[in-house]
Amino acid sequence: MMRISILGATGSIGSSTLDLVERDPDRFEVIALTAGSDAARLAAAAIRTNARLAVVADARKLPELRDALAGTGIAVAGGDDAVCDAARLDCDWTMAAIVGCAGLKPAMAALEQGRTVALANKESLVSSGTIMMAAAQRYGATLLPVDSEHNAVFQCLDRTAPRSVSRIILTASGGPFRTTPIEAMRAITPEQAVAHPNWSMGAKISVDSATMMNKGLELIEARHLFPVAPEQLDVIVHRQSVVHSMVEYVDGSVLAQLGTPDMRTPIAYALAWPDRMNTPCERLDLATIGSLDFEAPDHDRFPALRLAKEALVADGARPAILNAANEVAVAAFLARRVGFLEIAAIVADTLDRYDPAAPETLDAVLAIDAEARRIAGERVKDCVA
Repeated sequence: MMRISILGATGSIGSSTLDLVERDPDRFEVIALTAGSDAARLAAAAIRTNARLAVVADARKLPELRDALAGTGIAVAGGDDAVCDAARLDCDWTMAAIVGCAGLKPAMAALEQGRTVALANKESLVSSGTIMMAAAQRYGATLLPVDSEHNAVFQCLDRTAPRSVSRIILTASGGPFRTTPIEAMRAITPEQAVAHPNWSMGAKISVDSATMMNKGLELIEARHLFPVAPEQLDVIVHRQSVVHSMVEYVDGSVLAQLGTPDMRTPIAYALAWPDRMNTPCERLDLATIGSLDFEAPDHDRFPALRLAKEALVADGARPAILNAANEVAVAAFLARRVGFLEIAAIVADTLDRYDPAAPETLDAVLAIDAEARRIAGERVKDCVA
């Protein structure tokens, strides 16, 4: 049996991972499950999978978790340090799916154990990619990308001949506002922004998709995952979300990975790698789809993508600042404190006001993240005022 832990078990990626694991209980042994604050869902998942340990990051929810698991024999713990401790437990495979910079330390803790880590927390590589990749190499860990785009590249990339790669092309659906007039985007509500036309995702990543910041973050992530330079990374809008990404080679050949938009497919690839496993995902029917459309991204409509590309080229602390400011701005938008178009404006303003030296440690990254959040938070207050 494969011993696995799922960090962020109650989120969208964690739930999809659990769905696959629970369909094949003889294949997987669940060591640890963690969640941010949803003690009830965490307890239910721990009971269903007979997990050894359940950890809730919000220590205030520990009594609720303890009561829910009383008499089950499942160990419980609470707090951020306990989440990192769970990430260090001996297992074969860890899903790192904690959203945002809260996932940085747990992901690093898992890498330091030298195991296989399926990475769904893009902020880890965006904010501290150089540090994370160096840790993976130092400890002999295997890092498998779970984002559908990076997982697609991973499947198409000839890792034995990196010099034969000409370009990596990430596809973007364009989100729900691909054709919305810019002036009309001022009145967009959180409910509209989280209603992605193709994918079922959490609120934060859905908003990032709507602004196309998500694709910008993925460009930065790809720079660390794959042996290419920034100028070899590109984005194309593909509204059907059937082609998940492509690799172009120096001879002009382009390899693409296709499938229905279901996150269980890339998760299953990471779970079974280097083999494959059955999934309940709907099979692709190209005859029914009929056609596949592609177009260049509109940087005027989606300035967040431009900001991310600039951070990608600048490197240093810029990606961490970009990510932190975006998290603050998106949270403010979801709380109805700022408008949709102000998300990118807050990020741009934070980048203009803060430019520290490149971080060399995870603690330095977290310090930059904290200061960027403070600056972005002040900008949010200005918007509200």
